[in-house]
Amino acid sequence: MSLARRTLMEAAAARFGWRRAYGHTTQVDALLTEQTETAYTEAADHAARATEKNTDALHVQPCVLDVRGRVLADVLYLEGLLTGARNRGLAPELIERLEDAVDHGHELTVLLADTVRTTAAAHTTGR
Repeated sequence: MSLARRTLMEAAAARFGWRRAYGHTTQVDALLTEQTETAYTEAADHAARATEKNTDALHVQPCVLDVRGRVLADVLYLEGLLTGARNRGLAPELIERLEDAVDHGHELTVLLADTVRTTAAAHTTGR
């Protein structure tokens, strides 16, 4: 949604990182599309900067550690949402999707930890 079409509240929410709930799947789909487009637009810049400065394994390590820390924090937040959904008896399909997201998030943190270990090992062996 373009900034011109947003309400003042939506603009403030976007500026301050507030989230709102959407009751219609078309609104959710539009938001997901916008998030995806934004991420892919920013990805080209990330790739260019990463190519410039990631000249060896130890240059990669801090970035991967940063991503792992953010993913872990988000996964733990999702665990809290999952607990709340279970405690409130929300829809089983929602609980199942949250469980899947939490499980995959934990798998991702393990893979990122392994990547960090590999950066140290590659540095030690000189690769």
